[in-house]
Amino acid sequence: MSNKSSDSERYDTYEIREQDRWLPIANVDRVMRNCLPKNTKISKETRECMQECVSEFILFVTSQAAEKCLIEKRKTLNGEDILYALYSLGFENYAEVLRIYLAKYRIFELDEVEKRRKKYLARKERLQKEKKENKYSSMDGGDDDDDDDDDDDVYEEAGKINHAKFNRPSLSNILNDDPQIFPLEPTDEMFWSINNSSSDYGDDQDIMMNSS
Repeated sequence: MSNKSSDSERYDTYEIREQDRWLPIANVDRVMRNCLPKNTKISKETRECMQECVSEFILFVTSQAAEKCLIEKRKTLNGEDILYALYSLGFENYAEVLRIYLAKYRIFELDEVEKRRKKYLARKERLQKEKKENKYSSMDGGDDDDDDDDDDDVYEEAGKINHAKFNRPSLSNILNDDPQIFPLEPTDEMFWSINNSSSDYGDDQDIMMNSS
């Protein structure tokens, strides 16, 4: 009993650090400068005020999404939870824009994974072909170490397919419908397929406040 009481007291006295509560001010400053003319100066008080407002908004939406996860007995927030929270809190205009962004962003990620997979398979096939051609031409076996190193590179490249860091599109490119990035327009069928394929993403889409 004493251990439980001491743990509860320790939890009650725990204070959240300011850097863990607020969105990084460098990110806030970068977003503000992208929206303002180049020669505009931003005071420290303005950045801090905007940092607090943005952080409170994120916490407000996240708490609403967390309630939905609690009802559905899930531990991880996904994109659909955030959209639901925005709709339920009265931010329909923001939700519609983010719904389009989420649909196109997932298509973008799948395309990038497919490109890396094809690149890996092509490289593996090329190395296997070169290995067969050199198998009977070299009698001393001095190139075996080089072949093993090439195979290791191929396997290492294969491991990067699932853990790749893509050049993720910005929201401004999404809204501008840049044909070089996203040649297709969002449709009702796309939204239906995205919403009905949430099980493919589900708990894999963590919503975190991290600095980019």
